[in-house]
Amino acid sequence: MSTFVEKLRPESYDEFIEKFSISVPENFNFAYDVVDKRAAEDPKSPAMIHMDDDGKVSRYDFEFFKTASDRFANVLTQKGIGRGDKVMLILYRRVEFWVSMLALHKIGAVAIPSPNLLTAKDIAERVTFAEVRGVVAENSVVKNVEGAREKCTGLEVLIQVGGEDLRPDWADYDTLFAGADDHFEKPEDAPGGEDTLVVFFSSGTTGPPKMVEHVHNYPLGHINTALYWHNLEPGDIHLTLADTGWAKAVWGKFYGQWMAGAVIFVYDFRGAFKPAKLLEVLSECRVTTFCAPPTVYRFLIQEDLSGYDLSALRYCTTAGELLNESVFHTWKEATGLEIHEGYGQTETSLQVATYSFMEPRPGSIGKPVPGWDIRIMDPQDQPCPPGEEGEICINIRNSRPMGLFNGYYREPDKTADVMRDGYYRTGDKAYVDEDGYFWFLGRVDDLIKSSGYRIGPFEVESALITHPAIVETAVTGVPDPVRGQAVKATVVLAPGYAPSDALTRELQDHVKKTTAPYKYPRIIEYVEELPKTISGKIKRAEIRANDMKKMEK
Repeated sequence: MSTFVEKLRPESYDEFIEKFSISVPENFNFAYDVVDKRAAEDPKSPAMIHMDDDGKVSRYDFEFFKTASDRFANVLTQKGIGRGDKVMLILYRRVEFWVSMLALHKIGAVAIPSPNLLTAKDIAERVTFAEVRGVVAENSVVKNVEGAREKCTGLEVLIQVGGEDLRPDWADYDTLFAGADDHFEKPEDAPGGEDTLVVFFSSGTTGPPKMVEHVHNYPLGHINTALYWHNLEPGDIHLTLADTGWAKAVWGKFYGQWMAGAVIFVYDFRGAFKPAKLLEVLSECRVTTFCAPPTVYRFLIQEDLSGYDLSALRYCTTAGELLNESVFHTWKEATGLEIHEGYGQTETSLQVATYSFMEPRPGSIGKPVPGWDIRIMDPQDQPCPPGEEGEICINIRNSRPMGLFNGYYREPDKTADVMRDGYYRTGDKAYVDEDGYFWFLGRVDDLIKSSGYRIGPFEVESALITHPAIVETAVTGVPDPVRGQAVKATVVLAPGYAPSDALTRELQDHVKKTTAPYKYPRIIEYVEELPKTISGKIKRAEIRANDMKKMEK
């Protein structure tokens, strides 16, 4: 394939569907076929701008990533890591993450990106289940790996990144790197194509995390993510706000962006996210395209946006959870920019998107990505007509879309449960309007059935979030002897507001005026924070479980 993927310039969604296709090179390997090729053709071509937590900015070109990944591939092979071996990466947004990923791709080992917030128990469970042989870990999380080691008999290769004090059996990344040969010979039987590339752990919003297996062709699925949803052009400076422990990092700051010819901007902040600081980074570093979860936009619009020079910013996207209409309009009024929504899962690349050549409809995730035959199905596996809610299902009877996972690693029963009768079943609810736009409603398990009505939590959350007292909210159903389920809102209040019966009535009345009255929350609980996964997603299942425990007492 060429260094850059040639971008179509469709004038409409229908034209895009008609003309889009992905050419799949034989035995495709992103590290060899994109990064090394780019380094050979234009070695000084900019690849990354990296800002650390202290504000230090470093710039890296493709020659650096080619040489650095060759060096680290040599380090890993000398340590005994080979094709098919599993290596867990527990790193922040360090440049070493990208070097490690590319090195693993080159030798055919399987990367397992992991969040830095994992406990020793989490690490032990994941290492044991995945049969992990090696760990490349941030110095600050080494103690948690050590806490897991007595339960991980197969863990043999331990490499620490950063810090000065090394524990026994650990090797220092910089020392190994400095002593390695800077050329790694591509093997004749180089890994690629349908070989396993990476395993991600799912967010675990509805239960224990599952191991999602993707192959070497998976990065090609993100051509659509970067070139068309992010709308990238060569030379763009793109920032996706994502932790390297999750699939969203490779969605937004790796594969597709480099195939588009864009420069990846990495903001390696540590600790709590600070909206004002992020706005400074966007302004001072002249970021041109930006992607972040809706929660981030909600915090950004609470700042005085007029105090920042966002003139370089030309395109904005969001995914992860749904964008509230009020946030869309407030951001557009302040910046002149629309926010284009997208939808996908750890198990997939982008499935549904709002593109630049489509009119955004606030609250809609857009239309299906080319190559993804998406149906909204009822419980009897019949297609739902426009306006009727159902499960998002992918037709895989005749072909599998580029970017769809192979299955859940070592869990064939769970794989069979979601891939059956010719469909991949996402577990997510949505409906399609008369114009073909998809409207996401939430997880199937999150749907509330009250007095014969089917209520999606997002509808109520969207209404609540427009009240100035609400910073965050999660809507769930609780058992009710008359209605079956009653709508409950768990809310985090903005500064200056305190829980009271009067505020509860005010919020309930606000929802009745904003959406259909029957959807209003009959119960409102005030909390300091919502339970979330370590990827930041709200754990509605945990809220429901806690409510059940309270009712049993």
